[in-house]
Amino acid sequence: MRPLKVLVVDDSAFSRQTIKRILEEKAGVQVVGIATDGIDAISKTLRLRPDLITLDLEMPEMDGFSFLRWLMRERPTPVLMVSSYADTKTVFRALELGAVDFIAKPTRRASAELRSIERDLLEKVEAARRLNLDVLSRNLRLLSSPGPALAAPRGAARDVEAVVIGASTGGPQALQIILTKLPEDYPAAVLVSQHMPKGFTGPLAERLNRMAKVHIKEAQDGDPVVPGRVLICPGGSHMLLRRRGSKVRVALREPGPKDKYVPSVDALMRSAAELYGRRAVGVLLTGMGSDGRQGMLEIKARGGYTIAESEQSAVVFGMPQEAINAGAAAAVLALPDIPAELLRVARGGMEGWNGTPA
Repeated sequence: MRPLKVLVVDDSAFSRQTIKRILEEKAGVQVVGIATDGIDAISKTLRLRPDLITLDLEMPEMDGFSFLRWLMRERPTPVLMVSSYADTKTVFRALELGAVDFIAKPTRRASAELRSIERDLLEKVEAARRLNLDVLSRNLRLLSSPGPALAAPRGAARDVEAVVIGASTGGPQALQIILTKLPEDYPAAVLVSQHMPKGFTGPLAERLNRMAKVHIKEAQDGDPVVPGRVLICPGGSHMLLRRRGSKVRVALREPGPKDKYVPSVDALMRSAAELYGRRAVGVLLTGMGSDGRQGMLEIKARGGYTIAESEQSAVVFGMPQEAINAGAAAAVLALPDIPAELLRVARGGMEGWNGTPA
C-alpha cells in the first residue's frame, strides 16, 4: 500500500510541527508539505496533490473557509480540520462545506494533552484513508437542499419508546439529514452518541436545534427521556439510561482510561436495550471501528429493531459494516431513507416484529 500523502496547513508553527511529528511516526503516512495560509495551501495542493489535508480555520491572507470552498470546487480532497475550542461554532459550517472531521488544536506542550491529540489525530487520519469522497459529496448536496420535515400520521399506536443513534466520522452531516426530517411531534425519545471531544457537542446540539422541528439539546445528568426530544451525549462522557421511579433519566459517566470510544455507542445502546426491550430502536451510522456492534446485537436480542446505514451513503462504512457482518442489523438503509423508517416504526410499524430480519 502506498503511503497516504498529507499536507499540513496551519499558521501556528507549534501546531504545524506537532501535527507533522505525530504523522511522521505513523507507518504508511507521509507529510509531503506544510503551508502557512490558504494561498500557500492552494499552490502546494496543486503541486503536491495530497491525499489528505489537515486545515486550520483561522489563518492570514486566505482563511480556512475560503481555501475549503476552493478545494471542494477545484480539487476535492479529504480535509481534517484542526480547530481550537474557540472555533466550535464554526466547525460545523466547515463540515457542511466538505470537511470530513476535526480534531481539537494543541494549545500547550503538556504531555497529557499531546498524547490525547495524537490518538485522536491518528484515528481520524486512518478513517479519512477509508472514506468515500463521492458519498460525502452526495450527502453535502442533501444538506444544501434538505426539504421539509416529514408529516406524522395521526391516530396510530406508538410501538417505540426510544431511538438510539450512534455515529463517528461523517456523523454531524448524517445527523442533520436525519433529525431535520423528524416532525415536531415525533412519538419517541431520540438519544445520540456521536464520537466527539468535550466542548463541541453543545454547539452541535444548538445548531441542529435551530434547524430541526424536534427539540435537540446536549444532555445533562438527570435529564428526563421523553418523546419528541433529542438528547446528544456530551463529548468526553458516556451516556446511560436509568429508571428513577416512573421516569427514565440520563446518567452521565466519566470514561475510563482504557475506553477506546468516547462517547460509547455500545454503552448507550446496551442501556436502552435493558430498559426498553422490544420498544428500542438502534441506528448505526457512518464511522470507523466497531463501536455500536455489541449494542445493536443487544437491542436485537431483546426484540428491538436495528438499522445500519448502507455503504451507498456511509462516508466511512466501518461501523455499519461491523454490525451488518455480525448479524446485528435487521435493516440496511441509505441515509435518506432512514427518517421515513424511523417514523414508520414509531407509529405502529413494529407490529409483528420479532427481532429477526424479514
